[in-house]
Amino acid sequence: MKAPQFEQFFAAGPAGRLDTLHLPSAIDGPPIGIALVAHPNPLQGGTNTNKIVHTLAKVFSRKGYEVYCPNLRGVGLSEGEHDNGGGEVDDMAALLALVRKQYPDLPLLLAGFSFGTFVQSQLCERLGAGAVERLVMIAPGCAKWNFPPVPANTLVVHGEADEVAPLAATLDWARPQSLPIIVVPGVGHFFHGKLTQLAEIVNKSL
Repeated sequence: MKAPQFEQFFAAGPAGRLDTLHLPSAIDGPPIGIALVAHPNPLQGGTNTNKIVHTLAKVFSRKGYEVYCPNLRGVGLSEGEHDNGGGEVDDMAALLALVRKQYPDLPLLLAGFSFGTFVQSQLCERLGAGAVERLVMIAPGCAKWNFPPVPANTLVVHGEADEVAPLAATLDWARPQSLPIIVVPGVGHFFHGKLTQLAEIVNKSL
């Protein structure tokens, strides 16, 4: 299996250019899908170089996905201004439209960490039933943002000791949907020292 590297490019977004990282599929032969990964809250330093973003991207690449990790508006070299999860959905949709020109028929996986889960859950809702093969949410901030319902096969992974996005709020959001949550005991928001375990959990779910 080859070991692809992240490649930077600029995509056209509704608020200007989107500074994006692309990680090609690591398998021989054609890719099995496309994956878009959204970063944590930029108001707290979140960018597309975040360790959890890269952990997810590498898992997806090894599975055979073409992976795209944009800096959303106002982050890094991306143009525009941070919009608290509103315009960022338009950014991700614009990137998806661009990627779809190259891969019109491949299954779509959406993933995000923290603030990124808010963006991706909204995009999933916008795209409609059946458009997203899998939604992966790491540490969603359900106490801070108003999340929509998500598909029944959504993977949600949360640290028990999350100091940024309380587990109790995520459980309150998931309960009416009968949505299972994978809880990693003793782990905080950023999964310090547990990224390998996080990667294993996500890998086994795909």
